Amino acid sequence: MIPEAEQPEQTAGDAPRVEPVPAKRRAGIPAWRTGKPDVFLAAAVDFARTAIEGITAPSDIGAHLAAKSEGDRLVTHLFESKLPGYQGWQWYAVLTRNSRSKVVTVSELGLLPSEDSILSPEWVPWAERVRPEDSREAEEEESPA
Repeated sequence: MIPEAEQPEQTAGDAPRVEPVPAKRRAGIPAWRTGKPDVFLAAAVDFARTAIEGITAPSDIGAHLAAKSEGDRLVTHLFESKLPGYQGWQWYAVLTRNSRSKVVTVSELGLLPSEDSILSPEWVPWAERVRPEDSREAEEEESPA
């Protein structure tokens, strides 16, 4: 064993470099912050459903899917969407409260796609969409027959 006085000092430059591994993300699903959700806000499922009913018909809201923590006293409730044309989408309600308060506040409401959602393809700028055959068709239409 090497005595403490003879051990070389380690600096940050000596430590092996560890590359962070990015978390796998699914389309439309935000990267949730870790931690347990606020118990009071997580239990406010009916409050979240009622808030979403303010922007859509109750028949468009399906089963409660999850309550996710996004930070201190900030919880997002996810509900299945039964809205025609939005299969796989999820209604969400972000709830919060002040410290030591039992009054729940709605911060945000909306509709998010999930990995099962049907989404439109990525937008491609016009300059990249034009193909050589497109210009030939236009020239053929313009030339007199």
